[in-house]
This record gives sequence, structure tokens and C-alpha cells, in this order.
Amino acid sequence: MLAEIRGLNEECGVFGVWGHEDAAQVTYYGLHSLQHRGQEGTGIVSTDGKKLKGMKGEGLVSEIFTPEAMSELTGKAAIGHVRYATAGGGGYENVQPLLFHFQSGSMALAHNGNLVNATGLKSQLEAQGSIFQTSSDTEVVAHLIRRGGFQAFNERVKNALTMVKGAYAFLIMTETELMVALDPNGMRPLSLGKLGDGYVVASETCAFDVVGAEFIRDVLPGELLIIDDNGFRSEMFSVASNNAMCTMEYVYFSRPDSNINGINVHTARKNLGKRLAIEAPIEADVVTGVPDSSISAAIGYAEATGIPYELGLIKNRYVGRTFIQPSQSLREQGVKMKLSPVRGVVEGKRVIMVDDSIVRGTTSKRIVTMLREAGATEVHVLISSPPIKNPCFYGIDTSTKEELIASKYSVEELRELIGADSLIFLSTEGMIDAIGRTDEGETKGHCLACFTGKYPTEIYPSTLHPYEKV
Repeated sequence: MLAEIRGLNEECGVFGVWGHEDAAQVTYYGLHSLQHRGQEGTGIVSTDGKKLKGMKGEGLVSEIFTPEAMSELTGKAAIGHVRYATAGGGGYENVQPLLFHFQSGSMALAHNGNLVNATGLKSQLEAQGSIFQTSSDTEVVAHLIRRGGFQAFNERVKNALTMVKGAYAFLIMTETELMVALDPNGMRPLSLGKLGDGYVVASETCAFDVVGAEFIRDVLPGELLIIDDNGFRSEMFSVASNNAMCTMEYVYFSRPDSNINGINVHTARKNLGKRLAIEAPIEADVVTGVPDSSISAAIGYAEATGIPYELGLIKNRYVGRTFIQPSQSLREQGVKMKLSPVRGVVEGKRVIMVDDSIVRGTTSKRIVTMLREAGATEVHVLISSPPIKNPCFYGIDTSTKEELIASKYSVEELRELIGADSLIFLSTEGMIDAIGRTDEGETKGHCLACFTGKYPTEIYPSTLHPYEKV
């Protein structure tokens, strides 16, 4: 379902290319394919080997990068970013990539994730004389790199990365090289591809398909890739910790045509639906999914049970983002503008509605109501993930338990609140099994913090909301 309705948003996506004569144009198409990861702001920085030039703005990729604007971004290398504001808030100054000019050269940074110790580091840096131009946690890394003394640039980058904690996929570009880094837990997806004689990196492999690049491999946790005119080399800046890829990447955030850690997202979601069929067999006439991220799971459930899958809900793709406003009454109107039940499919039918998650509960209640108003005799809500009971501090905008409805109510109470005939969540073990395991039976490694409350990194007091305790 659209992020504007759901209120569950990924922070951003990154894309970079080195060694292509139309680097900025390639980056444009790469960012366009990652637009689902952030719609509030976007930027591109390119280099011709002599200087870095950037352009950014608040809005969609197609809105900011007009043909006239793109003609200004020349060179064989570029990095780009799409943003949904969480850490640091919104505003033009926080749109990435962040670009810094120094007497000795320039540097651009693009970041997907969230640094849980950024507040403490920023205070230390300010005490030492640093002046920050943004409220983004990304800028902390730039200051740490600049304070690296007379070491080689790659050593300064590695030292800076060892000082930050949390989830991060970084692209760092200078006039002569592009550096790519993933946090030691591998909590965010990041992949390397080949495009002609050059290289591309992206938050999701779907971007490679769009630009015609060949997938090489995933970036490893704790790895620093250095890409220049001589190719790429790998250095480890940290010993890899237990792999903890964000499970919601499979469940909700990533595009279904992307592969994460060798697992196709669409296949994983279908398997989630099939596992739901085992854990929650229900007699019904029709199965429908909430567009778009829940459709794969709904198809999997239908295939496993033999109940027909139908398009019981249709998404209107032509409603502008500005129609979704923060007030409760306008949010309710926004749901009706974005989603419509298909009366001819659901009228007089027992309906199974498959969704990927329940965050605040209000949208689920409205959809159940719409299905009943369209004539559904029963509405059974099945969720292809466990209840989200704990805040995320790694780049998703759920920072307190207070806003998570499953942390306050039992499943039966939730069922009554949303007005469903039944409500069943997938088990944590079932979710892990469905997403996939290695040939040896080991899991691929998942961050389950929002479900279990067990965080893969230390959570610093400055990261927490004033009344939140972990």
C-alpha cells in the first residue's frame, strides 16, 4: 500500500555509477526505479574528474530533473539519492547527496539508513569546532572524514565508519573515486553491478535491470568498495557482525523484482502467503491483496488454498501526493481516493484480505469498512508478518511504541478495532522460514527488532524519544 496512506516509510535509496559517459542520465533512471524508497526529495552529484557538481530538490525524480537540469550534470561518474525524511527531518538542506567543497577537493555523500549514535558524535564534533549545515545524521560522517588528519582518504573513510553505529549504506564520491560501504550487520540492501566498462551500485537490483547493468554481487557487511578508473577493489573496515538484513525489506519495502541476499522479493512474499495458508486456513470465497506490496502474498495464499484470487481492491495511480494531508479527516478521504473496492468481486462474498503489516491500524479499519460497504458478507484480515510492537531506529519512521497499535492491544482487541471477522498474523518463525534459508538450514540473517524488540546494535539514549524506553 502507498506509504502516504500507511504511515510506514523507508528513509531512502541510493544509486551510483562510475565509468559511463552519461553517468547522470544513468543515475536518473536508477533513481526513478528506486522512487518507492523515498518521494520527498532527490538529488544527483556528478563529476567530470575535475570538479563535483550537484542538483537537488524537494519532490519526485521526474519533477526535479528536467531535461534542462540534466544537461548541467556532465561527467563519467555520479551518485544519486531519493529521500523520505526520518532522521534529521525534511527540508531542502537535508536532501542528499550532501556536497562539500574543500581547498583540497570536493566530496559528496549519499546515505540509506540511520546512525543511532549520531547525536552524541555531533555534540563531540561541535565541541571541537565543527559547524553543521544540516540536521541530517549523514553530515556527521563528512566531519569525521575531514578530521582524519593526513591519512590516505580511504583510511580516513574507514576510520570514520568504525565510529558510527547503526544501519547504513554509504556512497562517498570524490573527483577520482567512488567508495561504497555497508554497515557490519548488513542491515540495508546494497548491490554492485557492471555496466559496459563501468560499475553501478544500487539499493536494489531492480535498478540494474532498468539501466541494463549486470549484477555482480551484494556488498558485504563491513566492506568498503573503492571504484575508480582502474576497476574496483575491496577492503574490510570492520569484522562482519551477525547478518541482520531488515526483514521488512522482503515483506514491504523493496520492489518485487529485486533480489536481496540472493532471494527474490516476489518469491519471498508468495512464500509468506503460502505459509499463512498453513497457519491460518479460512473458508472463504475470494482472496484479495492490498495493493501493491501485499499482492504477491495474496497470490501465494490463493495458490496454496485453492481459493480464487481476485482484484478486490483497486489503487488509483493518478492522485497527487499533495492530496494526502496530516489531519485525520483528510487522511480518511485520502484512503478513499487511493483505494476502491470492486463491488462486482466482493459483493455477497466471504473475503480474505491479505496485507503485509498493521502499523497504526486506522487504514486497516477503513479498508475493512469499505469492503463491507461494497457488500462483503465476511472480511477476514491476514497479515504476512508478525505484529509490529517495537520502534525502529534504523531508518524507518516508527520511533516510539506509542504509535504502534499492536504494542497496546491484543490481537483480539485489534480485530474488534478494525472490524474484521478474524485477524491473524504470521508467526515470526513462519516468516523466517518463508523468506528463505541456506542449504544448511541457516537463516540468511534478519533484523527482527520491530517484531521481537531484540536490536542488533546498541541503542543509545539520545536515539530514543524522550518518553520511550527500550
